[in-house]
Amino acid sequence: MSLFPVRAALLVAALALALGPSPAGAIESPSYTAYFEGKYLTALKLAEAEAAQGSKEAYTLMGEIYAEGLGVAQDLNKAADAYAKAADLGDPNAEFSLGTFVAEGRGVKKDLRLAADLFEKAAQSGHASAQYNLALIYLNGNGRPSDEAKAAEWMQKAAEQGLAPAEYDLGALYQFGRGVPIDKAKAAEWTGRAAEGGLAEAQVEYGVMLFKGEGVPVDEARAAKLFRLSAEQGNPVAQNRLARLYANGVGVKADPVQAAKWHLLARTA
Repeated sequence: MSLFPVRAALLVAALALALGPSPAGAIESPSYTAYFEGKYLTALKLAEAEAAQGSKEAYTLMGEIYAEGLGVAQDLNKAADAYAKAADLGDPNAEFSLGTFVAEGRGVKKDLRLAADLFEKAAQSGHASAQYNLALIYLNGNGRPSDEAKAAEWMQKAAEQGLAPAEYDLGALYQFGRGVPIDKAKAAEWTGRAAEGGLAEAQVEYGVMLFKGEGVPVDEARAAKLFRLSAEQGNPVAQNRLARLYANGVGVKADPVQAAKWHLLARTA
């Protein structure tokens, strides 16, 4: 397994990129109907009317449209303003989205403390990606004092909702004993869940665990399948490992052609 400082650097990089749920969720309104039909300009006009009537979800939709430049020119200032209005009305999706804007300084002044506050509000409402970002903030001490126990607590909440990056990182916390006691079995369990969710990095890590028998029984064939899945997503580490498996006939039938293919892909990645 890779050293945790490498994983920690990845977590920092992922802070403002964690994906939240669709702004629509289960909302039913003319603006959201138009949005999902790809009629973005119509959706914006309808959302403006709904927002004038006090709809927080409409403000959130306006923020999404301006943030992504859907049917209109991208305008991060307007997006941030719309998200702020929705957040003031208590919409968790807007709190999360505004938090990412504030964390990055997109359309607003960068303020990690405010970003942490916004993520926490959304996290308290059960927003998985906000829980994940809040965990990263506590883990790295950006916007809040470093607190690995709280980081693990929020990471667990996000992971339990099936958020693959949170599952993967929770596995790392258990692997290295950050905020929780070292537990190889739980590390393998959560890394495995992330691998099942299609996360390429987790597929590599879990494959290594299966090869070494770290927290799970040794299963070379299953590990090889995971390396293959990760390699097909373009992960060079997985491609290199898969090449060696084919070269040596470990977990798979020896195949020099496949070995050469994956070795070349790994070198040129």
